Amino acid sequence: MRRLTTRLARVGLAALSTAAILAAGTASAATPTHYTGTLADGATWIADVPANWNGTLLLYSHGYGPLVAADAPDPTTQQALLGMGYAMAGSSYDPHGSWWALGSAVRDQFETLAVVDGSVLPSSPARVFAFGTSMGGLISALEDQDSSGRLDGALTTCGIVAGANNLNQYQLDGEYALSQLLAPSEPVQLTNFVDGPAQGFADSAASAAKLLAAADAAQATPQGRARLALVSAFLNVSPWGGASIPNVYDYAGQEKGQFDDYFAPGPSNALTFIIEGRDQIEAAAGGEGSGTTGVDFSRLLHRSSYYPEVRALYNEAGLSLGGDLETLQRNATLRPDEAAYRWLARTSVPTGRLQVPELDLKTVSDQLVPVQQENYYHHLVSRAGDSALLRQAFVLAQGHCNFTPAALVAGLHALETRVVTGSWSNVATAGQLNAGASVLSAGLGGGNFIPYWPNKLTGAIPVSSDTISWSNSFGGRR
Repeated sequence: MRRLTTRLARVGLAALSTAAILAAGTASAATPTHYTGTLADGATWIADVPANWNGTLLLYSHGYGPLVAADAPDPTTQQALLGMGYAMAGSSYDPHGSWWALGSAVRDQFETLAVVDGSVLPSSPARVFAFGTSMGGLISALEDQDSSGRLDGALTTCGIVAGANNLNQYQLDGEYALSQLLAPSEPVQLTNFVDGPAQGFADSAASAAKLLAAADAAQATPQGRARLALVSAFLNVSPWGGASIPNVYDYAGQEKGQFDDYFAPGPSNALTFIIEGRDQIEAAAGGEGSGTTGVDFSRLLHRSSYYPEVRALYNEAGLSLGGDLETLQRNATLRPDEAAYRWLARTSVPTGRLQVPELDLKTVSDQLVPVQQENYYHHLVSRAGDSALLRQAFVLAQGHCNFTPAALVAGLHALETRVVTGSWSNVATAGQLNAGASVLSAGLGGGNFIPYWPNKLTGAIPVSSDTISWSNSFGGRR
């Protein structure tokens, strides 16, 4: 099917501006040939093809950030894969809008595939794998469910696989709790930002600064730390933010780890990142798809794996947890925009209906895309009846997308083995992935996969037969 699709796509190559294809350099045993081009919507693409091409193409989707074409997550991984004979390609997505480029990303990636297959590669690839990082991991999952014969597998790394509406909602729950409980007299805008890309997103930056200051002040008192633990519960913040993983009963250590992981002042703290990111998502969706009206905050907390920590710190501080939850319930007046929610549901939320094998890689402590998203995605895929196609593997590491090149290459090789043999067998287990990483060059860092399973995602939209419906999302979770 893919071969027919790409052959037909060649007929329309002029519309994809393939006249702009530029070859930079001459292929040799050590130097891949680099190509660039432009698609009809202005998206740029790049491709690198080694002289010893092994017949496999990696269609790489980059993460949230500047809309610049990339075909690998980092230079070391790129050079390792090119040296093994893999060709690589990827697009910028439409550069004229928000960094949350889901309105065009899947289309641009598949158009890039058609161009590269039709005009760059010496022959149609024997296999094509989607490969994505962070927001690009979400894109790879969306490509899987829309493969239609164009892909053979998908490698999703640190992906936002619970989708944009879940991401928006649990982050807003936490931001709202922080504003209400730790900055009640400070006017803080949480949604419907108006200073978009042209103004440098000034209003979301101002909100982030206010909330960051409130969190910093709160960390100095037992009462403030208890409330920060509650905020962290809604945000799904990992307690492993320091040098070591806190003991399961070390609630003070867990809260300190969460503060260090998310709120500690600095140029790259997670709280500022997610609030400014909301501004970008609103710009893409044309409004705010999430809200606080009707949210049952007490129910969310009591069903959360973070509840023991929050309860213990509230008791220690002499605060009324029930009183704070009532405050959140009473003042929850932020209303979502249905059109924005539906746009995100259509463009930025997986259905779980996989068409090709998919391997997801995730670090166990990720401050931007919590590991609990993989729990949600597992149930989503299971509900769709495609569990046999999905495997998920976890790395004992802190940080968003903090994988060694060896771990990424081992993941790709495991996926490739599944596609070639038709069976996962044990290729995606922690032991086999570590073994695969260990035989690679020492300069690639090795692997640190562990047997692991994440807790449930706090504040998630219920997985049902229609997880993206407006009525389900703003009824079932509340």
